[in-house]
Amino acid sequence: MPHATQHADVATVATAELDTALRGGPFHVALRAAIAARGLPLQRVQHHLSRYGVKVGVTSLSYWQQGARRPQRPESLRAVRALEEILQLPEESLIRLLAETDERSAEQRPASRTYRSLVAASGVLERLLAELDSPLDSGLHALGHHERVRIGARRELLGRESHHIVRAHRDGVDRFMAVHHGDPGCAPERMAVHALENCRMGRVRLHHDTGVLVAELLFDTRLRAGDTFLFRYAVEDGTAGVSREYVRGFGAAGGQYALQVGFDQRALPVRCHRFTQHSAAAPRSGRQELALSGRHHSVHLVEPRVRSGIVGIGWDWE
Repeated sequence: MPHATQHADVATVATAELDTALRGGPFHVALRAAIAARGLPLQRVQHHLSRYGVKVGVTSLSYWQQGARRPQRPESLRAVRALEEILQLPEESLIRLLAETDERSAEQRPASRTYRSLVAASGVLERLLAELDSPLDSGLHALGHHERVRIGARRELLGRESHHIVRAHRDGVDRFMAVHHGDPGCAPERMAVHALENCRMGRVRLHHDTGVLVAELLFDTRLRAGDTFLFRYAVEDGTAGVSREYVRGFGAAGGQYALQVGFDQRALPVRCHRFTQHSAAAPRSGRQELALSGRHHSVHLVEPRVRSGIVGIGWDWE
């Protein structure tokens, strides 16, 4: 039975390669080895993912296993967790490898928000939203979003206020999930969320280690598809150390976004700048220096129409 023996040897080699890749990575090598060990063509992998309610193209799967791209969006991270089950891998094995980055890549990323922390926070956010029975699609399209961030005298993130203008794209929407990701070392259990206008507080969920807090904001009406709605809320933080930037991520294109960062007059930064990133794993680009306004000690940016990715403001204290 030489033919059967040959197949057994190939399977043994594939399993050994997979075990090695799962221990040492990198992510794309482990993914490629897992797919090979299970003998699944990418079209079948895509089909299995669809049964988990996750949509990922064959091209994206190919890029992931080649290392040409990395899963970064919440939907992509859901796909990675589903792949662990589909490919019969240990829980968190691929997510762990995805979070491990080399030193060169780390130098291109924000010092206060590492890629590892963002991946971990994304997974935590997914679980917190599930606890609140919130679908990934909120049913709301952002027409406008204005954020005001306050930095205190101790150089800490004191809090922020968000003003949203949204349009419902399906019937029955009656709530919004407000998400706050504090600076490293923060204590979400000591934060407070306030419903300021056209909404009231619902349930709150938090995760201490990642600093993620999710607050349910309830509307007093059920929106119909096409209805517009305005609401405001605020988050009191002030629980972490020195803050050096504020970032906002967007999973899809949307309307206007404006970010204003105000500083206490007793602690003013020496430089401020805006930046963009295609994803948490990508290097920063679009750097532009921002000048502090004389009277109100603030800087701002305006994106007339946001695109998928990250936009933010950073500052240097000395």
